[in-house]
Amino acid sequence: MHEVIICEKPKASEKISAALSKNAVKKSYKKVPYYEFEENGKKTTVLSAVGHLYSLSPKDRKQKKLFDVEWVPLYEKDKKKKYVKSYVDAIKKFSKGADRFVHACDYDIEGTLIGYNALKYACGEKSLENAVRMKFSTLTEEDLIEAYENPMEIDFKQVDSGITRHVLDFFFGVNMSKYLTDSVMKATKRYIQLSAGRVQTPTLSILVDREKEINKFVPVPYWLIKADLDVPNVEEIITADHKKGKIMEKKDADAILSECEGKDALVSSVDLKKTNKTPPVPFDLGSLQSEAYAVFGFSPRKTQQIAQNLYTEGYTSYPRTSSQKLPKSIGYDKILKKLSYNSAFGKQISKLKKPYKPNEGKKKDEAHPAIHPTGLLPKEISTDYRKIYELITYRFISVFGEKAVLETMKAKLEIGKEEFSFSKKRMAKMGWLEHYPFKKVENDEFPDIRNGETLKVKEVRAEDKETKPPARYNQASLIRELEKRGLGTKSTRANIIDILYNRKYVEGKKIVVNELGEHLIDTLKKYSNKITSEELTREFEEKMGGIMEGNTKKDEVIKEAEVEVASILDDIESNKLKIGEELYAAYRESRVVGKCKCGKNLILIDSPKGGSFVGCSGYPDCKSTYSLPRGASVLKTTCETCGLPMISFGKPRQRACLDPKCGKDGKEPTNEVVGKCPECGSDLIKRSGRYGEFIGCSGFPKCRFTQSIEKEDQQ
Repeated sequence: MHEVIICEKPKASEKISAALSKNAVKKSYKKVPYYEFEENGKKTTVLSAVGHLYSLSPKDRKQKKLFDVEWVPLYEKDKKKKYVKSYVDAIKKFSKGADRFVHACDYDIEGTLIGYNALKYACGEKSLENAVRMKFSTLTEEDLIEAYENPMEIDFKQVDSGITRHVLDFFFGVNMSKYLTDSVMKATKRYIQLSAGRVQTPTLSILVDREKEINKFVPVPYWLIKADLDVPNVEEIITADHKKGKIMEKKDADAILSECEGKDALVSSVDLKKTNKTPPVPFDLGSLQSEAYAVFGFSPRKTQQIAQNLYTEGYTSYPRTSSQKLPKSIGYDKILKKLSYNSAFGKQISKLKKPYKPNEGKKKDEAHPAIHPTGLLPKEISTDYRKIYELITYRFISVFGEKAVLETMKAKLEIGKEEFSFSKKRMAKMGWLEHYPFKKVENDEFPDIRNGETLKVKEVRAEDKETKPPARYNQASLIRELEKRGLGTKSTRANIIDILYNRKYVEGKKIVVNELGEHLIDTLKKYSNKITSEELTREFEEKMGGIMEGNTKKDEVIKEAEVEVASILDDIESNKLKIGEELYAAYRESRVVGKCKCGKNLILIDSPKGGSFVGCSGYPDCKSTYSLPRGASVLKTTCETCGLPMISFGKPRQRACLDPKCGKDGKEPTNEVVGKCPECGSDLIKRSGRYGEFIGCSGFPKCRFTQSIEKEDQQ
């Protein structure tokens, strides 16, 4: 009997083969690793994909509306993915004649689809008749053996949901991007790459709405009244706040100051209160991304990638989960015991009380538990990986901790007829906070004051303030907003945000929408409001969820999407010239990087063949163009010699003038004589060039002696 196991990635195939047999032999075919072992008369071959092996492609690219699609090998569609062919060839070769197939890709919609396509198209459609499914949440030996010995049937509802998501994303994204790009070409005879998508465009619309709120916001002045108190036996000044908070009229603020002038503060009440702080709930992917952003400043995508790799290495559980539950079946005692071999973790675990009972959240995920460590301790991992690993591990330990107790002191004061108060907080009991070093702990000093006591007032003052506009989203808060609105999935939201940055629609840690992003949404709303409709996107998300539950059929949802997208494309088609002109105008405005020597704008231009260059907006009257080194970015600073923008390029990053003929790094040349040329005897001059400083012979061009200057010398 011959059995074939299909895994999602090479590392997973290594883990699974090692768990299932101590006799597994690693082999290679076209540089693709695979594993074989034979036990009890059964030969097993463990093969691997590298993520998606197949992708959707139109059957006929000449069609205007691309709705007739098929699955094709990824390497046929994307020339950068040529290496995928070797993996497909290996699966085809070693699955021939197999009697049993095991789908062992990650247990989620994407993993299920990856394995399903590998079976259907590489192993042959008949393989699905003899296929079973492994379900596991960690790549530990124990979990993998359990999943192998107790397989499930492939969930074809999950498969259909995955297929539908890919088809819908193709219908919306490919078609709308194509029509928008074509509209600019038709209107202006210029190529610019524009991108729109089923979730991407409503997400950008949310950001544009916030941008407009901020831009139209008119600040309103207000005043906060503060009283600085000199409290006996307390080193620092204690500041009390006026009862009314924001004072919107200057005359009211002045009246309060006048009433308080020259008077002491009478303590009218002192209240002490204790509040229990329950332990945190375990991480789901969204809360892990938010916490990693808050603590380390990591982007959601970076956190997701690190968490995925920690899972693949066997250190943590499957990260793409929305669960805040930790079932007993994961083995609390076993995991905590293994973690205790690390002295830092062990110190905290020793303080936990048995029996272990986690504090859990409300969110569930039928596929996977909350993110948790497996107990396997990493030996050598990078600093960033260790940060995420420790964040997950300390969070896991802390959910088993005791309640923390926060003690609050609130004192009410009277200064003349005006009421003030101040609060102080300190931890009466650390509880779970002792196990979680990433939480800031308040530990104020409580002043020893009593009712009826009089305190010396050093000053009563008014702070001038202005109301602030709504805060800009950052990547973590945007992910929370998308989750709240039901847009995208836990696995896709970080990638959607990345696309907006890559398409240059947004920028900055506090997300700012540029002219192109804002005008794109304004134009689309003007001519086809459906494109930016989050209601339409949310409806399709719910219908894809309905496929998983058996309430909706794949073909029905796809057909409905085709109708909606066709309607959107018709709207674009009927307004093609207007849309193209408006989008190109916005594009040019968003790509201005400086002033040309002729006085017109310099524009960053993308080449259809890849790469970019800078050209004058006055073309063809002014034909000034400047090539850019690969990976270069145009800076806002200008060259002191010629006034053109500076650029940043290379690794490590270097700075130079946009004009290579200028040859300066933005500073005047020194013409410093540093010695004699060893070849002709002329002076050696220290010079500045496009790629940094160097030493060159003053006899150039007759003598071409040059010598680079090492970084240490430049410093």
